[in-house]
Amino acid sequence: MTEESAHEGGAAERAIATDGGEPIDGTDDEGVVRRDRFSGGPARSFLSSLAADERIFAADLEVDRAHTVMLAEQGIIADDVAGQILTAIDAIEVDGHDSLPDGEDVHEAIETAVIERIGADGGKMHTARSRNDEVAACIRYRLRDDILEAIETTLALRESLAAVADDHRETIMPGYTHLQPAQPTTVAHWALAYQGAVRRDTERLLAAYGRINQSPLGGAAFAGTTFDIDRERTADLLGFDGGPASSARGSSAEQRSAVVVENSMDAASSRDFLLEATQALSTHATTLSGLAEDVIIFANRGFVDLADDYSSTSSIMPQKKNPDTLELVRAVAGDAAGGVQGLTTTLKGLPRAYNRDLQRATTHAWETVDAVTEASEVAAGAVATATWNEETLAAEAGEGFSTATGVADLLAANGLPFRTAHELVAIAAENGADYDALESAAQEVLGESLDAHVDPAAVEDALDPAKSVASRDSQGGPAPEAVAAQLESTHEALATDEETLANRADALEAAHDRLRAEVNGYV
Repeated sequence: MTEESAHEGGAAERAIATDGGEPIDGTDDEGVVRRDRFSGGPARSFLSSLAADERIFAADLEVDRAHTVMLAEQGIIADDVAGQILTAIDAIEVDGHDSLPDGEDVHEAIETAVIERIGADGGKMHTARSRNDEVAACIRYRLRDDILEAIETTLALRESLAAVADDHRETIMPGYTHLQPAQPTTVAHWALAYQGAVRRDTERLLAAYGRINQSPLGGAAFAGTTFDIDRERTADLLGFDGGPASSARGSSAEQRSAVVVENSMDAASSRDFLLEATQALSTHATTLSGLAEDVIIFANRGFVDLADDYSSTSSIMPQKKNPDTLELVRAVAGDAAGGVQGLTTTLKGLPRAYNRDLQRATTHAWETVDAVTEASEVAAGAVATATWNEETLAAEAGEGFSTATGVADLLAANGLPFRTAHELVAIAAENGADYDALESAAQEVLGESLDAHVDPAAVEDALDPAKSVASRDSQGGPAPEAVAAQLESTHEALATDEETLANRADALEAAHDRLRAEVNGYV
């Protein structure tokens, strides 16, 4: 996506001679930007981004439409010329990206195609803008859709995790630190831990969306323009509203607020919105990687069975059922981190305003959003269709004396200093990890029987994994009552974020309809 060389009217007319309104000098070979001097050479294919620009083809057409409508409304170009340009753009859309003439990028190719259809007046579509602000608008226009799709997958994953938690509030399982048995917990508690992390991933992506969805149009090459343009009008026609948190579904025109990147140099040259989005996606990929690793380990230990749709087998070992999909989900974190690093390195040290390095920057964002969105969608499906083996989980919940902390807490609650209780239980852990071992340790550490400090029945309860879990009812804990409170807030947050996503999608659809209505007034 090349982004240099402003055309504030007249450049296309100078580039192309006409005869009866038809171009006669081979625009396919020379285009409207390069002309004879820059039309060839060994670096031509290296400079071109036309093939990669297919991703922003539809966005570019919408940006062209909005800009053309604004030019006509401001009296910068005549209404009949605007109508011809907009009609040509509609025809180009029908023909598709593959029908475009050769060009340095999609922006030049579309302009060339318009001029081929209507003559030199087609070059007026580029009045009062540069490819610099144009491509920045196209990237933002397309990326915001991609980010909304990514957000949708995070919501689906949160729904899957919440459903698992709802179904397994009392399903006891071993909990781990350092991959060693630590304390018993529940499947619900585990699922809600990841749900909370994914919720924050959603919030980061929504915040990034707000800074993506701002209009750079009107910044021109970087120094603005002498023409009397209306930047807020093009922002409104394209739905660049900043993604206000307070927007409601079905907002009226009076409630809309167009948001522009105010400084023209900042508008044309900044790519921090790309970096922010890629970083948010990378954070989500890291969350997915941990989730995938947990489920892979749980499957290995017989705690959970993945559905066949999310498993694979071996070409030589017919008995194998491998968690291949989750292994790939786990790997995407590396891809996303690489995208962040590549983008950061490309942007590092770039002077203002525009530099051609930016053509190489966007690919990192596209690859990252595609990979992470797909991985998130797969993870949601894998979690939703997995089967938890409750008997195996219950049998393993007490492994490695995982109730030891609960016993130490009980002793501390009955008057022993916690560090003394910790020492006593640690000795018991080395000698059987049952009541008899605790009694022997009490004699060694305290010089008296354990029942001098605590009811033996209470100790037996503390040693039981299910009762141990039920006793840990502090806010955010694994006890069923604590899990119920977490689920309530989980469903409330999900409903809010789903409504926010719907608001964003509705606002973009409404903007598309507004622009189409304005275009129809000219064609």
